Amino acid sequence: MSGGAPASVAARLTEQLRAEGGPVAGALAARPGPWVEGPGARAAAGPRTAARASEYELLIEAIYEGYLLHYGHSRLVNEAEAEADLRLLAGDRLYALGLDRLVALGDVEAVAELADVISLCALAHASGDADLARAAWEAGAVAVGWGPTPAHRAAKAAARAGRPGAAGALRAAAREAAGAPGPAG
Repeated sequence: MSGGAPASVAARLTEQLRAEGGPVAGALAARPGPWVEGPGARAAAGPRTAARASEYELLIEAIYEGYLLHYGHSRLVNEAEAEADLRLLAGDRLYALGLDRLVALGDVEAVAELADVISLCALAHASGDADLARAAWEAGAVAVGWGPTPAHRAAKAAARAGRPGAAGALRAAAREAAGAPGPAG
């Protein structure tokens, strides 16, 4: 989903947060910055999520935006004007918003998968491995959309154990699950 769809996700998230009011609504940028597509579209493209693709895209992007507020750069919050505590609060709110919507869908497997993504990202950032965090999101989005595979579970275990090559294993498992070709060479 590219083109107009990502902006639609940004607008929907912004609208929901503004409607809630409070300090998080006040921290939102007047207009969302450039919407760099996150893992929501990838998760929504899978067969597990096809019947509710728009909802999955929104909730995954909400959780991803929460992650960005904790570890990266927000696409929705005016970071120049929001203090660090408010950015963390906004991140927590977005995590909760996405997880609440996911729980409402009754998708326990996806809840567990996203809990693993958040946990693996925390481990990756604690050890200074941003590539592992990106790979956890890539693989997690595919696991939500296509379902986790034995290779995916093994790659997550390798990441938890801090084994070298875990990021590559997560990406390879995601490519395999989604039926994408592997890297050339």
